[in-house]
Amino acid sequence: RVYGRNAAALSQALRLEAPELSVKVNPSKPRRGSFEVTLQRPDGSSAELWTGIKKGPPRKLKFPEPQEVVEELKKYLP
Repeated sequence: RVYGRNAAALSQALRLEAPELSVKVNPSKPRRGSFEVTLQRPDGSSAELWTGIKKGPPRKLKFPEPQEVVEELKKYLP
């Protein structure tokens, strides 16, 4: 549940910042114990905006503050 809540909050922040982007939560099965955010570009390439794999314990360190990911996203927007 905690993953879902954090994903929902992050999705909302990303949609507010860049409404033209499509936000998908877990289009495929995620890795166990991980929380990652990846930007998929139209040309098929991708950019990792966040990974919590090597963070924690405590578990809360695996989740970014939404604004932190929004700032990383801004680096990739025109």
